Amino acid sequence: MENSTHFKVFRLAAYGDIGQLKYFYFAVVTVLYFAIILANTLLIGVICIERSLHEPMYLFLCALFVNQLYGSTGLFPALMFYLLSDTNDISLLYCYLQIYVLYTYGLTEFSNLSVMSYDRYISICYPLQYNNIMTPKIVLGLILLSWLYSFFLNAIVISLSLRLRFCGNVLDRLYCDNYSIVKLACSNTMLNNIWGLVGTVLSFSCTICPTIYSYVRILQICLKSSKETKQKAFNTCMPHIASLLNFSSGWLFVILQGRYDTAHLPPILRTILLVYFLICPPLFNPIMYGIRMAKIRQACKKVLRLGPKT
Repeated sequence: MENSTHFKVFRLAAYGDIGQLKYFYFAVVTVLYFAIILANTLLIGVICIERSLHEPMYLFLCALFVNQLYGSTGLFPALMFYLLSDTNDISLLYCYLQIYVLYTYGLTEFSNLSVMSYDRYISICYPLQYNNIMTPKIVLGLILLSWLYSFFLNAIVISLSLRLRFCGNVLDRLYCDNYSIVKLACSNTMLNNIWGLVGTVLSFSCTICPTIYSYVRILQICLKSSKETKQKAFNTCMPHIASLLNFSSGWLFVILQGRYDTAHLPPILRTILLVYFLICPPLFNPIMYGIRMAKIRQACKKVLRLGPKT
């Protein structure tokens, strides 16, 4: 086994030598980050201020927007720093912290979307019992469970990676990710691989499976319902489905780049695919929900004093 105890930093090789283009990239990243902050903060504030939005669906949306701010902050400040920095070295401590933030963001996002699908399922399939089922305590419990579940699972991921010794310290990434770090290890990674498989199964069974079940039941109800009911279900579910597909696609891009050689792709395309799940959902979701959901749109107008609430 090669001695690797002297590695104190990882090198993020994906930045490379971009010359004067770094100022252009820095400007683009800065604009994107502030747009994400503005859009998500606006809707969080509107949902908190406007009492008519203190309903389960909007509270789950608020939790989604908070998580998107959290995840974006795990990437953008570091990205802005390294674009202008003369060094692309990142300390082991900060690298592990970044992994923890990005991974908890990802799993919490899936958990939130799963909870939102359950909320739609109850709303459409059991409309008369909805208020009795989705009580404030249940709503708060589901939101907290999404975060705690993600924090716990990823704490185990980090604790297993902290014990590793490394044979190299070059990551072909813009940010740290656990899979790339484990590949650099020259100590035994069996526990990491086992927990990676267990964590994937747990995450899938606790997020994707409930979402699939909820939509199968919704579809069954809609097939037996009137055209008006079908249209109402479509209007309430379509933004959620779009959010789920958008985020899942971004996460899939990251997984595929980690497992397969993508050197044949243009560097700029590889970079976009790597950061897609941290840029597009936090931008896409507030805009989509703000435009498609009439109550949020009207509340925004009221809060911003652009017009009276109708």
